[in-house]
Amino acid sequence: MPLVKLLAEVDTRFSARNEEREVLVGLFRLPVPDYSPIGFREALNNAVLHRDYTRLDDIYVQWQPDHLLITSPGGLPEGVTLDNLLVHEPKPRNPRLAEAFHRIGLVEQTGRGIDKIFTGQLRYGRTAPDYDRSDATAVRVVLRGGPPSLQFAAFVYEQDKAGTPVSLDEMLVLNTLFFERRIVTERVGGLIQKGMTEARAVLERLHERGIVEGHGEKRGRVYHLSARLYRALGQSEEYVRSHGISPIRHEAMILEYVQAHGRIERKHVIELCGLSGPQAGRLLRKLEQTGRLKRQGTPPRWTYYVSAK
Repeated sequence: MPLVKLLAEVDTRFSARNEEREVLVGLFRLPVPDYSPIGFREALNNAVLHRDYTRLDDIYVQWQPDHLLITSPGGLPEGVTLDNLLVHEPKPRNPRLAEAFHRIGLVEQTGRGIDKIFTGQLRYGRTAPDYDRSDATAVRVVLRGGPPSLQFAAFVYEQDKAGTPVSLDEMLVLNTLFFERRIVTERVGGLIQKGMTEARAVLERLHERGIVEGHGEKRGRVYHLSARLYRALGQSEEYVRSHGISPIRHEAMILEYVQAHGRIERKHVIELCGLSGPQAGRLLRKLEQTGRLKRQGTPPRWTYYVSAK
């Protein structure tokens, strides 16, 4: 078939198999598909536009029970890596074909189809597109399927309707928190591929909107989804697990340990409270300064703490 007709045929077959669920948002029923139609089309268009036509390999679209795999011959364009995929300027391998696709309305002139692939996947509470199988011979993207998070999809839709849409950077953070519960600034910088300064700005915006909460000291600050968002997702109990143990409870645990065993060392605090070495040291010094513990032994290696009472 001609290329455009072939793409339309693939899209028809995709739509026939792409089942939908519904979630009630107010009086509106929001359809939540197994796979984002926009994300799939952009991934397929990218495979066609950026493939290496000097190779005699085929483009594959494989529908597996729990994921879609799209394979495009040829590695990533020069200068594009998995670490800058989201931020590198558009670099079509076949610019004349890209111009033709733009003229007939198949792609945008901005060339930021990669954003649509990620947004289409993330907005339904699924993991981000996975390009890790790519190598010098082919670019491979995996779109994970399975049951979506209807409540997360409803939350994203409500933000759009309220005029405060969730950006791709923010969605990457929220999606990671949805699956992993906690995140630190360094991890956010890697996720959005824009470095620490922009990572702090994204976290601050989410914090100001009441979507995430942070606790701990500034350098070791840990973020998690807010209680309000967990309630909206119907997972109120997950807030307690994500929030972790409060600093006050940490202090009580240390004092209980000293009462039971007579002494405590920093390594015991690390294991007992799940803290890092510096955090454990600062907590012990705080308890010493407030008169609840007394330091003993020869610093720093043989230091231990006993009750000051």
